[in-house]
Amino acid sequence: MEFIVEIIFQFLGEILLQLLFESLSELGFHGLADTFKKSRNPFLSTIGFALWGAVAGCISLLIMPKSFISNLGLREANVIITPLVVGGAMMLIGRLRERKGQTRVGIDRFGYAFVFAFSMALVRFNWAH
Repeated sequence: MEFIVEIIFQFLGEILLQLLFESLSELGFHGLADTFKKSRNPFLSTIGFALWGAVAGCISLLIMPKSFISNLGLREANVIITPLVVGGAMMLIGRLRERKGQTRVGIDRFGYAFVFAFSMALVRFNWAH
């Protein structure tokens, strides 16, 4: 039982760290929303979110150089699980913003949020101790 609780807390740590960075990014994108009124190329937007996710991963390594998850197999699973959870959470935040009449930005959509979180998770997987 202790082992299961430990695994849950390790994943929660990584998920919360990524949610923090993605939420801060979302706030920044909402602050710039008026400057991005014109439609964008989805391919270039995906590349941009991947780059921003990698940058967020690098910054997170400066703040938290150790991974919350120590087991290699679980760290590998985290590269997929955490972006799925964070992407879903950001999609829900986007829907809430839309219901309130606020503008949805790219990171409020599952695909872009997943790409951002996946890039961040890859950076943390490769370089976190």
